[in-house]
Amino acid sequence: MTTDLKLGFQFGYWSGEGPGDMIAPAKQAEEFGFDSVWTAESWGSDAFTPLSWIGAHTSRIQLCTGLVQLSARTPAATAMSAMTLDRLSGGRMNLGLGVSGPQVVEGWYGQPFPKPLARTREYVQVCRDIWRREGPVTNTGEHYPMPYPGGTGLGKPLKANIHPLRPDIPIYLGAEGPKNVELACEIADGWLPIFFHVDNAPAVYADALSKAKPGFEIACPVTVVVNDDTQAAIEWVKLTMAFYIGGMGAKSKNFHLDVVSRLGFEEEANKVQDLFLSGDRDAAVKAVPDELCDGIALCGPLDRIAERLELWRRSPVTTLIIGGVNDPAHLRAIADMVR
Repeated sequence: MTTDLKLGFQFGYWSGEGPGDMIAPAKQAEEFGFDSVWTAESWGSDAFTPLSWIGAHTSRIQLCTGLVQLSARTPAATAMSAMTLDRLSGGRMNLGLGVSGPQVVEGWYGQPFPKPLARTREYVQVCRDIWRREGPVTNTGEHYPMPYPGGTGLGKPLKANIHPLRPDIPIYLGAEGPKNVELACEIADGWLPIFFHVDNAPAVYADALSKAKPGFEIACPVTVVVNDDTQAAIEWVKLTMAFYIGGMGAKSKNFHLDVVSRLGFEEEANKVQDLFLSGDRDAAVKAVPDELCDGIALCGPLDRIAERLELWRRSPVTTLIIGGVNDPAHLRAIADMVR
């Protein structure tokens, strides 16, 4: 159970022409007592640049990537960006990492997608070795060897030529499968689930989370749709879920579909995917279960959202990363509810 539930504000990534004004909502979130802001990346906008922009216009709120894709950068490049932003922001950087999926990794980054658990473990270790600055960094792992074997033969181990503000920048892992969640509990400071059904997920992940060390954080994205018509609010969430279940991945490998299945909606998820891939997007949206959307989001009028928030307060989640709220009055109302 979470006694002091924290709030994050989700910027995510954007598509099309741009995100619009990011500074005003970031300042409002800071003013209303939100603990953090979160950015992401897919195959367009990156995660670090918007955080730098937001960090320059705020003073207290934590700056978090939710998440940075491993295959977009070497561990050293990610470690450099994180410790640079941490220094410039006065120690507000939190690094969320994830492996993404083969569709993006192979299709966009042109990189292979082997052994995601082993790669994640190695990546995290290199980042931490760089920040600790205890000596020149070497790594004998198979995924990110340092120095690079072969080549010119002139590579040499190096130690960061800056002094990180913090040698222990918090790391969150985006994880969906039970083994990946266990890995997050073992090597990271927190877990970023993509979907966490407030009624079903605690039991699904109980074994993995039992291995977490004290102080382990669970920062969970939660779409909020304020609408006097609860069903209309749920329908809005169904649009997004149909895309994740049906289109974010291949027929044979879709991690998001696997999560939804694990949460108790396997038959429904397979139906959504079949409809989506057949081109019947409207039917796919209709096939997304209301119960799924109502469990992973906060939907309806403010008084209903206040009631549903109590379920989240009793869950293992420590931070609700709020997305979908554009009205400052609603943002403030949610902050007041949590307080």
